[in-house]
Amino acid sequence: MQTIRSFIAIPLSPQVGRNAVRLIEALSVPGDGIRWVPKDNLHLTLKFLGEVDNVEVPQVCKIIRNVTQDFEPFDLDFAGAGGFPNLDRPRVLCVHIDDPTNSLSQMVARLETELAEIGFKPEPRDYVPHLTLGRTKGGSRRASGDVLERVKAHAEMRLGQMNVDTVALIASFLEKQGPSYQVMDTIDLGE
Repeated sequence: MQTIRSFIAIPLSPQVGRNAVRLIEALSVPGDGIRWVPKDNLHLTLKFLGEVDNVEVPQVCKIIRNVTQDFEPFDLDFAGAGGFPNLDRPRVLCVHIDDPTNSLSQMVARLETELAEIGFKPEPRDYVPHLTLGRTKGGSRRASGDVLERVKAHAEMRLGQMNVDTVALIASFLEKQGPSYQVMDTIDLGE
């Protein structure tokens, strides 16, 4: 049996993806202590699954289908650079997401419940929708004041609105230059 490091995510629209790349370019400076997300790896994570036995992948896909069939496509609004858990001491630099229909949060809650039934550990914290742009690295796990100032200067930047109509199960392969991702399955909402 083989395990596959996996997560469930929503792929970004081309517009939101381009704007996220522009924002990373505006925020990043060499040696700033942040591990920025490569442009090809930008996505909206719904649930990190960790190591999944390859024989469990079909069951995970079935659960994703069961959950997503109850959701019609919905809009999300990506606006405002910030930090997570907060901008005073961020471990993650991100873009905030407005979920006006609450569909995203409801979907994640259902995924958490149904995946827990087959042994996946539920997240201990409530889901807070955000698009990760970068993570602090090194011993201090703190972003420099310069980085925080640049983030604050982009706190009102809008990346755009996006219609969510698919969810993907993605395999993550850790390599020297960072993770590479491969889509294992794409599931349409409402089907």
